[in-house]
Amino acid sequence: MKKIAFINQKGGVGKTTCTMNIGAGLISLGKKVLLVDLDPQAHLTYSLGIEAHELENTVYELLKGDCKVKNTIIKRNGIDVLPSSLELSGAEIEFSGIAGREFLLRESLENIKNYDYILFDCPPSLGLLTLNALTTAQEVYIPLQTEFLALQGMSKLLNTIDIVKKRLNKDIEITGIIATRFDNRKNLNKEVVEKIESYFGSRLFKTFIRDNVSLAEAPSFGQTIFEYKPGSYGAKDYLSLCHEIIKRG
Repeated sequence: MKKIAFINQKGGVGKTTCTMNIGAGLISLGKKVLLVDLDPQAHLTYSLGIEAHELENTVYELLKGDCKVKNTIIKRNGIDVLPSSLELSGAEIEFSGIAGREFLLRESLENIKNYDYILFDCPPSLGLLTLNALTTAQEVYIPLQTEFLALQGMSKLLNTIDIVKKRLNKDIEITGIIATRFDNRKNLNKEVVEKIESYFGSRLFKTFIRDNVSLAEAPSFGQTIFEYKPGSYGAKDYLSLCHEIIKRG
């Protein structure tokens, strides 16, 4: 079972879009996938058409120990989701006095065994929730927009992952870089991709996610790109990326 955290402390780079559509793409290829929404804004949950504010059990209650994981998972059109809650926004303060707070998520999921992939959609910060994802996952995927400031702040993220690897989770590795919002007509995008590749080497996936309006529209309908526009560039790119993920093993 592969546990992959989608992380970038910058907002709006495509973490949720990647988590949702890679999950859906892997499912379409016969894999069993669980999506975990760790963002207090609950964008993944809402993007799948689930009203986070109406739920009784979410990741928040799970981390508090008020419910079991089997009672928290929501099945939505073939996709299994651990939904988020707006109440997670106070997690940093609320859980600050709990011993072993970095391992709350790992302990909550330790009995989960019937999935091929667990994908964690992390908040745009390097706080406690992201730390919980890093202590639970084995791999990190970093979505990067192919724009001028793509690599800004990467040193802090890489340093955080390195510290977690040394002190909390020796198995964690950055194994994938996803180039998003790519436009082959723009020289700047090509130059940025060259910089990303020189920085991360073979960890950059060969499949680039092209800039596609359908990817931005799909969440407003509570759908993945494969449901909303299965013939779009977005659907083709994410399916190609999923093939690449499986091939990497």
